[in-house]
Amino acid sequence: MIVTVTLLSTVILLILYFWWGFTVLPGEKWQIVASAPLSKIEYGKWKGINFTWYGLLTANAYLVAVAVLLVLLGAVGIPPLGTAILAAAILCCCVPASRLVARIVEKKKHTFTVGGAVFVGILITPPVIALINSTAGEILAFPIPIIPACAAISIAYAFGEGLGRMACISFGCCYGKPLAESSGLLRRLFAGRGFIFFGSTKKIAYAGGLEATEVIPIQAITAVFYAICGLAATALFLSSHHTGAFLLATIATQGWRSFSETMRADYRGEGRISAYQIMGLIGIAYAVAVAYFATPDLSGQPDLAAGLNSLWNPALLLFLQGIWLVIFFYTGRSTVTGATLSFHVHHDRI
Repeated sequence: MIVTVTLLSTVILLILYFWWGFTVLPGEKWQIVASAPLSKIEYGKWKGINFTWYGLLTANAYLVAVAVLLVLLGAVGIPPLGTAILAAAILCCCVPASRLVARIVEKKKHTFTVGGAVFVGILITPPVIALINSTAGEILAFPIPIIPACAAISIAYAFGEGLGRMACISFGCCYGKPLAESSGLLRRLFAGRGFIFFGSTKKIAYAGGLEATEVIPIQAITAVFYAICGLAATALFLSSHHTGAFLLATIATQGWRSFSETMRADYRGEGRISAYQIMGLIGIAYAVAVAYFATPDLSGQPDLAAGLNSLWNPALLLFLQGIWLVIFFYTGRSTVTGATLSFHVHHDRI
């Protein structure tokens, strides 16, 4: 009963969040959430730094992903401390990789790539789990089973990436091809339903020249598809089908990542087949190999109630808040937009 109620509640929350994001985030005012003065440039004016909705929405997505990971691993008996160590270790590798891989593939210093970060995450997860098991796991007595942990991480990623597409909509990045240049089928499917972005500082405007142009809503399609994958894989996980959950979440998300680039118009590196598409396919093959060679699943039914209860811990709540703040300031501090601020007194209110 608790599984059904939790999944249905999640569906309702996702529908509301996506409806809000798809409706308002392409608008011009939903890119910059705040600006702060840095240095004075002339009398009454300051050079400012922008903090973006991209950073805020990305931080939300990371927070949800880590919370999902805590719940799922808590449901199979992994203590919160073990999950927190695992999450911190993976994030410490993947968050910097989001910028490093973009610099290597796209030759750009001021951009992020979720695809590259995920590829790194897929590769490092099994060895990181093995390393934790042989160090902190032995000392603190919390062995982490590889397949259930990989499944939980893949599910958390599916939800996090789906929610993270809201950040892409707000910044106007990861955008689709113009409907006018798409196939007849795509035009029929999305005519009147595509995204139209406004604002000269959105990436689709300054990098693609597609402001006020109806484009394939690829971010929305990806968000919905990943959320559905996350829900389906969660149902498998909570039914003790950990290998199935791991393969479903990984194959579906990475397969879609590779295919969906055929509908995108943003720069993805040189070549007809991008490096990110190749990474997605390698990630699938690697996941299949891990599932084949790893030890069998845990026996026993996961206890979702225990997983949910594990979140109600002051230390964990502070841990989640810390992740949110770090991700917000790391991804939300805009280096590709600037601001000029001025301040004045309302003399009629003195």
